[in-house]
Amino acid sequence: MKMVAAAKLRKAQQRMAATRPYANKMREVMSRLVSANNSDNKLLRLPTESEHVLLIVVGSDKGLCGGFNNNLFRAVEMYIREHLDSYNQSGNLDLVTIGRKSGAYFKKRNYKVIESHPGFFDNLNYEDTSAIMGAASGKFADGDYDKVYIAFNEFKSVISQNRLVEEVLPIKTEALSEEEHADESKKIETFTEYIYEPDADSILNSLLPVHLNMQLWRAVLESNASEQGARMAAMDNATENAKELEQELKLRYNQARQSAITTEISEIVSGAAALEGT
Repeated sequence: MKMVAAAKLRKAQQRMAATRPYANKMREVMSRLVSANNSDNKLLRLPTESEHVLLIVVGSDKGLCGGFNNNLFRAVEMYIREHLDSYNQSGNLDLVTIGRKSGAYFKKRNYKVIESHPGFFDNLNYEDTSAIMGAASGKFADGDYDKVYIAFNEFKSVISQNRLVEEVLPIKTEALSEEEHADESKKIETFTEYIYEPDADSILNSLLPVHLNMQLWRAVLESNASEQGARMAAMDNATENAKELEQELKLRYNQARQSAITTEISEIVSGAAALEGT
């Protein structure tokens, strides 16, 4: 299982690394468009009051990956208690779970899971991810949800993951602009005026859904790479523990065998001495 997880981890890291430049450039273009235009797109609306919230939790389909799932689920429950408890108590917190483990965990604890996707990672593809985010963003645009969050494990290293709960809707235009201006290497570029064809609003309306889809797709790829890394580390620990257990049991076996041999020799010697005495 460690070897299989290592092979899958390599592929998952390649997909994740190939997606990051596109996602970063998409965020950069979005920040320029949003900062330069006042679009009336429904995905940019800022609700005055938040009444209904959606939380998308990205777990895994399989176990044997250490604390990968449990650590994330505990972090999600803590976030709900600290920030979304009022919505949860009033029944206005909906959950969409990706992966068998996340669906089973939150359903068992009586959270309002409106949609679950078991077996999602058996055939991981962008279209299924876009369908989930498209449905969520559509309900946000219709006013059914006032906030949308994504909870996932961000890949840091083979043995370490960051557990994140990110708010993807409403889109914080100020955050996009600040992130663009924060990079020193791009400060000169931010003052460049661009000419858009057909126009900035049309491009923005086309890119907003793609930007949201990329947010969930990135989270899914990060989670997939994190899962394989966690499983590889867990199986490596299991192998080392099994070897230690084997050595310990072998030592106990040799001790018991030596004790039996010593007892048998003592009995033979005692019997021989008894025969000589008679």
